[in-house]
Formats: sequence, structure tokens, C-alpha cells
Amino acid sequence: MFILPAALAFYRALRVYPSPVELMMIYQKTVPEPIFKIVIELTNLDVKDRVEGYYNKFPPQSLGVKVETRMVGDISKKALVLTKDVQVGEVIYKEFPIVGALDSDLQPKGLYCTQCLREVEPSMSIKSPESPVYEAVYCSQACQSLAKPQHHNLLFTLERPLPPQIPLDEITPEKLEARRKAHTQFADYLKNQAYGHSAPLLVARFIARQVASEMNKLIPGSSGIPSSQDYAGADDEEYLLADHIERLRYVEITPPQEELKLITAVLDTVLPGLDSLVTEERYSTLLGKMAYNAFGVYYDGARDDKPAPTARPEDIERTRTPMGTSRQIGSAVYTVSSYLAHSCDPNARPSFNAGNSQLHLIANRDLKAGEELTVAYVDVAQRQDESVEECRRRRRMELARGWKFACPCERCEREGTTVGSEDEENIGDESRVEKNMQRFESNEGPL
Repeated sequence: MFILPAALAFYRALRVYPSPVELMMIYQKTVPEPIFKIVIELTNLDVKDRVEGYYNKFPPQSLGVKVETRMVGDISKKALVLTKDVQVGEVIYKEFPIVGALDSDLQPKGLYCTQCLREVEPSMSIKSPESPVYEAVYCSQACQSLAKPQHHNLLFTLERPLPPQIPLDEITPEKLEARRKAHTQFADYLKNQAYGHSAPLLVARFIARQVASEMNKLIPGSSGIPSSQDYAGADDEEYLLADHIERLRYVEITPPQEELKLITAVLDTVLPGLDSLVTEERYSTLLGKMAYNAFGVYYDGARDDKPAPTARPEDIERTRTPMGTSRQIGSAVYTVSSYLAHSCDPNARPSFNAGNSQLHLIANRDLKAGEELTVAYVDVAQRQDESVEECRRRRRMELARGWKFACPCERCEREGTTVGSEDEENIGDESRVEKNMQRFESNEGPL
């Protein structure tokens, strides 16, 4: 007679854990079978409801956009669609990123805030003496207070990485030295990367922020978001950072083994066992999601002093920016804006009018509710020394190399009825998001 109340009580306790299905496998041999079966049924119903209800709650209605499934040829894809009319020049919505990172050549110069990427005067900046292995500069105490619990303490300092309410094993000098060594090796790797990629740091900060958020949920009365609910969707406690990132497209990337070992070493020295959360497949997928969805952050006329890349064209990191990746100051990943599709004749554009990494999406022309929003992932303007054909080929090659698709937009169709073999170079599967979503919708879980 107490089976159902016992199952309900156990299920409520289990539900606060970020991966309840994994935890249930541990309890399978210790929980009585009738209770176990009921809890499994409740968990499956909950997962199904959360998967199917995600796009009913995300994006927030206040942004004036929604995500719809639309057909592109015979492929169904998620599209960001207006729910209101807007006029040319109007700000459609504003969005803070989940994570951001300065370009590797700018990070040590102390000219921009490590947290919000705002330009700062060296004399007015706030430096972090507790992080000698990785130079961190902030524009304000507020940004420093956000960065430390979200990612910086875990990745680059010897300070306590978790909230004081979370118990930790005894911190010995040997453990601190192991942690310092792991931090130093990871920081040196980020500084000395041949290609100057930001994606590894974006992934590391995402993982750290996810850990911090989950740890905060163990504190009574906490929302789970350290210090600030700043990204779109953060105020919905039903969905986690992982829920937002799982649904995004990605390109397939095989990272160097050294890279994975470095980040797992950092995690393991912070909290033994934490490194098990980052498998090789999981890390590769996260890296591909950051590479596919990152926007280039730029101010005013953008920079023109970025070192020229020396890597092969297919190895150069590219971000979504109509100014061109070579003119950005940093990269950032956003929950809502990741759903923006590319067009060589976009109806909207990203802007950073606030002087930080907050993205303002601005209408390029009058738009009606129901229209899909598009932006330019690359510089689509025809240059003075280019013909129409050369401009078309350049932007299509950049899209193929960076995002692995042949652009199907109306401008490309209008400017050329056939795509030459050179245009098809390096074009592969655009992403595995459709397969990933099928697994979600069939209740199999993420890839």
C-alpha cells in the first residue's frame, strides 16, 4: 500500500538531479522492483513532456520571435520566425551570450573585458591577481563577480571553485599543486594554439558554467544561475544550459587528444570524477556546436589589425559576422540567435551597440510577423576588385569551409544557375542536428 507514495517521494528527490536516468541505473539494484518501475515510468513521461514542450517556452515570448520547423527542399530544419511586425532599423531583440571569449591575440593585452568583451582603458581596468596563468581583465566589479563563479575560478585560479555551502574534500598542498599545474598547461595551450581558435575556451567556459549552475541548485533557495540570469532562457528553471545547447547544429570536429586531456585534467583536479562528464564524443560535439554557432563580436568599424592566419583555409576558425571573422575582437554563443539562418541577402543583422557582447538583432528592411529571420554569416558585400561571380564564389567557399553547406539563398540562385565544382569543395553534411532531434523526440536522449 506504500508503493506509490514511496515511488512519488523517490521520484521528487531524483528529479532535481540533472541526469536522473543515469542515476536510476545506479539505484536499480537497491530500489524495490515495483517502486523502480513506477519511477522509470514517471521519469520517461517527464522527459517526453520536457522535450515536446521545449519550444513552447523557448524563446521567451518577450523577444518577439519563435522557433518553427520549416522545409528546405526535402529537409526539415528549425527556423527563427518573427511573431510581430518590425520596421527597418528597429531592434528586434537583444540577447546576452551563454559564453564568450576574446580573440587569443587580444586576451593578454588587457584592452577588453574578459567577461563582457567591452573595450576598457588600461588605467581603468580591474585585473585578477589570483590568476597569474591566464591574464584576466574586467571593466567593472560586476563583470568580475560574474566571471569568477561562472567559469574563471574553476578554470584558472586556486580559489574555491564551488559555493561555500558545497562540501569539498580536504585541500592539501599536493592537490593545489596538481590544480595549478593543470591550469598552467591548459592556459599555455590556449595561448600557443597554432590556429588561434576560440572554440576550446568557449567549450571550457560552457562546461564550467554548467557545473557552477548545477552546484548552485544544491543550495536551498538558489536558482542555479550564478549571480545573474543573463542569457535568453535563463529564467526558466525547467530547462538547463544543456537543454539549450543540445538542440543546436554542429559541424563534426576531431579535436587533438591533447586538448581533451588538458580540459579533463582541470576538471579532475577541481572535483575528482568531474572529468567523467566530458567524454571524447561529448567534447567533440560541444566543440562542433561552438564552431558552428559562434558569432563574431565587433565594434564600430571593426578591427583591422588581426594577425593574418597561417593555417590552411579549411582549418581557419570562422564565426558568424557580416564584417568577416578577420575583423572581430572575440566570439560568443547565444541561445536564440543560434537559430538564425544564413542568407547572402539577409533581412536582419547583428549589432553590438551596447559596447559589449550583448547582441542586438536589427531589421534590414520592413518585416512581417511569420517571416523567417536571416543574417549573413560571412562578408557578403561585393568588393571593389571583385566581379559578381568572384564575390559569389568567395562567400560560398567561406560558407562551405566554415559551416559545410552550399548556400541555397535567392541571391545565390539569382547570380548563378549552376554551382561549379570549386564551389562544392569541402561541402559535407551541414550538421547532425536532425538525427539528434529525432533521438530527443523518440525519448532516446541526446547524442
